[in-house]
Amino acid sequence: MSASGFAAREADFDVTGKRVTVVGAARSGLAAAELLADRGAIVTLSELRPEAPETDPLRALGVRVELGPHRHDSFTQADLIVLSPGVPPELDAIQSARSRGIPVIAEIELAYRWLRGRVIAITGTKGKSTTTALTGRMLEVAGFKVTVGGNIGAPLSAQVNESTPDTFHVVETSSFQLEQIDRFHPWIAVMLNFSPDHLDRHPTVDAYGAAKARIFENQDANDFAVINADDPAVLALARHGRAVRRLFARRAAIAEGTVIDDGWIVERRTERTDRLVPLEAIHLLGPHLVTDVMAAATVGAIAGAAPGAMTAAVDSFRGLEHAMELVADVHGVRFVNDSKATNVESALRSIESFDRDLVVIIGGKFKGGDLTLLREPLRARAKAVVAIGEARPLVVEALSGAVDVYPIASFGEAVERAYALARPSGVVLLAPACASFDMFRDYAERGRRFKEEVSRLSRQ
Repeated sequence: MSASGFAAREADFDVTGKRVTVVGAARSGLAAAELLADRGAIVTLSELRPEAPETDPLRALGVRVELGPHRHDSFTQADLIVLSPGVPPELDAIQSARSRGIPVIAEIELAYRWLRGRVIAITGTKGKSTTTALTGRMLEVAGFKVTVGGNIGAPLSAQVNESTPDTFHVVETSSFQLEQIDRFHPWIAVMLNFSPDHLDRHPTVDAYGAAKARIFENQDANDFAVINADDPAVLALARHGRAVRRLFARRAAIAEGTVIDDGWIVERRTERTDRLVPLEAIHLLGPHLVTDVMAAATVGAIAGAAPGAMTAAVDSFRGLEHAMELVADVHGVRFVNDSKATNVESALRSIESFDRDLVVIIGGKFKGGDLTLLREPLRARAKAVVAIGEARPLVVEALSGAVDVYPIASFGEAVERAYALARPSGVVLLAPACASFDMFRDYAERGRRFKEEVSRLSRQ
């Protein structure tokens, strides 16, 4: 997109004196409220929690903070509603605003209106955070000005003031964010994979897919769609896009795109093949993470990063916390924290990363999907499953007969039982296939608690 395009994007969006209600006081909502206040809006921040001390600095900026049940008049009398990703758009107050013609947009849509740099947006059911972080690292090492955030790190609204025409904004985008976009227009849009997820929020798998596919909606022939050719669902969701397609595939045979060749990730073209990153530079657990590296390398090649810079970034990258994170070896038993594996497909990929003697901790708040898909991979690799959280009965029902399943109520006891079952030389894998909200604030708190329990075992 040209500099004139950035100017046009900002010119017709002015919130000065407008009444804007921001819904949700998590990271994205706080950043959006601050940005709007800085830009002259009359801001109300509506948060269901009865207490939100993190909103105190916003009050000093003139933001009205409403805690507890949403007040309908704050929605129906607004000029604009901005949603945090965790807020369901079906709330009565939001629907009342829509019925009056009041626009409702996502926080990333708000921020996009004022960004001056180009957006690289990354989505998928699994691997978004790893790919986003690694893409940002590659571009930084290559010497570009880069911000990384969105669904991880700094919200996009917190990046607006540092945005320049030469900035690359590498943004992790979830279905919750994408379902409320309007003009959001990535220069490069990446879809890593697709499988059923978030069915506690989206009414159907098709609705979830439609939200994901919106990442391509506003692209044109000057943009790029980076697509996983190993995943038929991704190919189907991207089929109507107008951007230049750049395929990557670890398994499928493709004539052009990013593939594996003779120990290298390469970019295969009609006239030549360019080496990008040697496989020996990858230090991540699990073959599925090689696919994430391939996606990042494809983006790097489009953006003009040199292969040497991409290789250096990959070589120094040890992955993200809570994503196939090797925690410790305790008396011969390895502990791996994949708390970010919050859906069945993610857990499946984690399980398939190991050969044998596996004990998997599965459970939490079930989001939908088919847990029986784990039966055969577990039968081939696992000694046992330890079931936790609200989903314990579902895990027992889905997996019994394929593997021994031990339902445990306490998380600490679950880790201890898994350790006993994995001895003397197995692997304990936290791959819950579920959200964490029944027992923890989020997947990160669950992962940290897992590491604390492992540390306790190591001291025994």
